Amino acid sequence: MVMLAVVGLLVAAPGSSGAAQPAWRYTMVAFSNASDRDMDVYESGDGTEFQPLRLSAFRPPSGVVRDPSIFRHTDGFYYLTYTTVDGANIGFARSSDRSDWTFLGVWPVPFCCAFMPGTGDGKGPPSPPGFSGSAGFRDGPSLSPFTTKAWAPEWFVDGDRVHVILSLSTGGGFVPYLMTALEPSLRLWGPPVPLAGIGADHIDTTVVKVGSTYHAFTKNEHKKVVEHAVASSLTGPYSFVPPGDWGSMREGPAVVQLPDGTWRMYLDAYTEGKYLYSDSTDGLKTWSPVQELPGLSGTVRHFGVIREPA
Repeated sequence: MVMLAVVGLLVAAPGSSGAAQPAWRYTMVAFSNASDRDMDVYESGDGTEFQPLRLSAFRPPSGVVRDPSIFRHTDGFYYLTYTTVDGANIGFARSSDRSDWTFLGVWPVPFCCAFMPGTGDGKGPPSPPGFSGSAGFRDGPSLSPFTTKAWAPEWFVDGDRVHVILSLSTGGGFVPYLMTALEPSLRLWGPPVPLAGIGADHIDTTVVKVGSTYHAFTKNEHKKVVEHAVASSLTGPYSFVPPGDWGSMREGPAVVQLPDGTWRMYLDAYTEGKYLYSDSTDGLKTWSPVQELPGLSGTVRHFGVIREPA
């Protein structure tokens, strides 16, 4: 069974309150305030108390390993994707045990953006009716004709299809796009497809599927808040719904289900040097007040999490 982090995790509905809860294992991959060149791995049995599995478990040959995301593929290996901050490239690595990682390479996203919908923070007027964003318009890309940044890649597995959701920019703001693996080894990828309805200046987009509904959580770069949008299709169109009261200056949302069926969102309070979480017990409709993640708050940055049977 494919398990994935913060991205499209399909799970059974919670059982009755008297039923024994299954044993789960949560794996977190993160960079830290001390280093964005090294990735640390932590594990937990409840999604709250994390202990180090291996610190400095992976360092790529060059660049950084920011915003890591992890999932377990059908071949039994764990796969990592991350922000390299090296142009429009995202990095990949693989592990059999979550501790020792093998660098697989980087994937360039040389996508021509002259007509790419909504990629950036153009300074011109709003797009005229019938346009979804184009060069020179306020909701269009910057003047660069090509993608210049590919950040915050997130795994999302839907059935037998493996995807990466990533934030693309032509030098201005970011827009969420979807790339799909064209073969099982994850070495060949299709062209980026926009997540319709989310629009310009959104970054750190992650998606989970509950029933037949796709829930996207994304940071609004203008307002510096995390927003919530829903759709009946992975590529949209998405419609925004009321978010939780998560506060401002939040980024890197990561969503996973806890052993009792509660949904948990982790949030990087990057200006405060803290990591927070908020829970939903009613299917992502309402959320608890944010709390500080014990033990790791102030240490980890924008991380990814998966759960799988212990």
